[in-house]
Amino acid sequence: MRVDLFDFDLPAERIALRPAVPRDSARLLCVSGESLSDHRVTDLPRLLKAGDLLVFNDTRVIPAQLEGRRGDARIGATLHKREGMRHWWAFVRNARRLKHGDRVDFGHGVVALVEEKGGDGAVLLGFEGDEPVERLLERAGRMPLPPYIAGKRAADARDAEDYQTMFARAEGAVAAPTAALHFTPKLMASLQEAGIGFEILTLHVGAGTFLPVKVEDTADHVMHSEWGTIGARAAERMNAVRQTGGRIIPVGTTSLRLLESAAAADGLLRSFEGDTDIFITPGYSFKAVDGLVTNFHLPRSTLFMLVSALMGRETMQAAYAHAIGSDYRFYSYGDASLLLP
Repeated sequence: MRVDLFDFDLPAERIALRPAVPRDSARLLCVSGESLSDHRVTDLPRLLKAGDLLVFNDTRVIPAQLEGRRGDARIGATLHKREGMRHWWAFVRNARRLKHGDRVDFGHGVVALVEEKGGDGAVLLGFEGDEPVERLLERAGRMPLPPYIAGKRAADARDAEDYQTMFARAEGAVAAPTAALHFTPKLMASLQEAGIGFEILTLHVGAGTFLPVKVEDTADHVMHSEWGTIGARAAERMNAVRQTGGRIIPVGTTSLRLLESAAAADGLLRSFEGDTDIFITPGYSFKAVDGLVTNFHLPRSTLFMLVSALMGRETMQAAYAHAIGSDYRFYSYGDASLLLP
């Protein structure tokens, strides 16, 4: 499909620079079939049904942005995918100035060697020393705010908490599963009282989620892979929920993509551990999910293509036009939508 079919105009003032306070006070646009209705995230317990199951991603964002030097050249790196205990692929600013074997000093005793160069400014970095790389990043790294926020303000101490979900546990993401930022212990208690359960999986979100689609046709776009895992017990429970008439509703496109990667043709889930580069566009036949809670996405992005596949492109164009006209807040720190085909 033509990428420009997924374009829309978004006023700059609609981009949220801070999350709602409290988190579950964010607005929620419910798209049910072709109908639209305005709510708050706190309304989820009555918008869902007893027996439904929400699926959350427990990945934890690491301080994956580094600034360093190779000689006199300034080098900016954003880690995006682990390759072994001490190696990470990174998108590097000024990557053309690096060659195999170069030593990049990120300060605070953090040094990495250039092991390999890939496309799109990607560089494989091998970190020196014996300390876990996560500890090195605690000293030298910064929280990797999305470019549409970082371009308007600097990261600060608030982001260290604001950009983690209440479920964050497994270190390894360089972007938050932002739909889950709206959930609070109080909201989870309300959902439980309404008979709505939850399950956990892990997908380490990579910086590739922010890369623009540079091709003119979706068939020519190459997705970056991300590592994820679904346990056997979680898969069995989700299968049981659907078999008894409940709905599986992932919270965030990361959860949805991993569920669809783990599903067999008949919709049954199995345990999963490994990389996924699934790219969902209109025409895709969903196997494992019955809806989605997600934020509002960038124009021409793979994520807007995904929600268009779930609900229909014209429906989502109308929903986004309504959200823009009704002053919803967009992107990572913005408001949410509940999509029910």
